[in-house]
Amino acid sequence: QVQLVESGGGLVQAGGSLRLSCAASGRSLSRYGVGWFRQAPGKEREFVAAIGWSAGDTVYADSVKYRATISRDNARNTVYLEMNRLKSEDTAVYYCAARFGLVVTTADGVSYWGQGTQVTVSS
Repeated sequence: QVQLVESGGGLVQAGGSLRLSCAASGRSLSRYGVGWFRQAPGKEREFVAAIGWSAGDTVYADSVKYRATISRDNARNTVYLEMNRLKSEDTAVYYCAARFGLVVTTADGVSYWGQGTQVTVSS
């Protein structure tokens, strides 16, 4: 079993930056693909970014491309999502998800989810 805990959310002004963390316990994440998803009020959960177990394999949603960087530190068993030039439409609950061996760009096949962290961007 893998437990995922997100942190780093909060209230930030438009144009600002933040870094979200997804810390894993119970098992090493080193062979898991990890993705970040978000869900805004009244909207469906959407994909944000993903990283394969090989850190060079990254994918971004068009909505955050060039504003987001996903990275991983296997020694810390943690995946990060850094977002810059935040917009009000980035306001959502952000979740991380893990799937063994594969890049996580959809909810299909996800084995583990975190509980989410709220990001609120004020304009």
